[in-house]
Amino acid sequence: MIIIVTRMEVNRTAEMEVFAQVVSLGGFTAAARACALTPSGVSKLISRLETRLGTRLIHRSTRRLSLTAEGQAFYARAVRILGEIEEAERDASAGAAPRGHLRVNSNVPFGIHYLIPLVPEFLAAYPGVTIDLVMSDAVVDLMEERADVAIRTGPLRDSSLMIRKLGSTRMVVVGSPAYLDKYGTPTQPGDLAQHKGIGWTFARTIGGWSFQVSDRIEEHMPPIVVRASDGSAARLLVLGGAGLARLARFQVGSDIAAGTLMPILEDMNPNHDEDIHAVYLGGASPLPARVRAFVDFIATRCRFSDR
Repeated sequence: MIIIVTRMEVNRTAEMEVFAQVVSLGGFTAAARACALTPSGVSKLISRLETRLGTRLIHRSTRRLSLTAEGQAFYARAVRILGEIEEAERDASAGAAPRGHLRVNSNVPFGIHYLIPLVPEFLAAYPGVTIDLVMSDAVVDLMEERADVAIRTGPLRDSSLMIRKLGSTRMVVVGSPAYLDKYGTPTQPGDLAQHKGIGWTFARTIGGWSFQVSDRIEEHMPPIVVRASDGSAARLLVLGGAGLARLARFQVGSDIAAGTLMPILEDMNPNHDEDIHAVYLGGASPLPARVRAFVDFIATRCRFSDR
């Protein structure tokens, strides 16, 4: 009886998941971030797992980790078992009412303008669902961040993801009246070389600012003097007179209407839209009901009127 109780008290699935994260991410620190644990907690969990199994799974050194033969065999079976558990849960939830925990990652402007106002309504409609909402303009890896849904703006590169288009937004170059009074208003794209630009601390698929010059599209940007981690921070920098930025029209439309920001070179704006998508992991297995419900909910309620 004691042996049975002890085995039941061991969360073997959680041990497998942490062990698999250590191997796939290449270290305790990365696995700790992915599993919301401390590195020492991960190390102790792996040590307990090895003690329970009576064998060493991982060779530890100051520079890298490597698997023993037993660790390689255990990792292969753990990945297969965890995949079967996930598939079973998806199958079970396909026809059930949405419930469970949902991890959503969104860029900051879309999160502020659209998602946050919709979350209370979604939670009221689906009381069995809880949400983690993380906002960052950097492109995230859904597997690494353990996100169920991510909101992405612009071209998509990962063809393995499921995609639902939410809308499109027009981009606009803006500056504050105080900045333009001090440095002048550009009348040609080439004038931007004499101005100050606000850029990003992360890599973007679309780097330059596009302008329609006669019958061709040209890219011009001012020298970047400050970089922001997200669109909302960039907007505040523009409002403060730090420089010019190219932002989504839905983000700065009210500022333009109020006269606190001015559109620049609009007669040469090629009206290039950036699409906004909800992306999520998919495949042959049914989509979890909570993910399907959330994507359907925001897709039917997001309305873009930024022209």
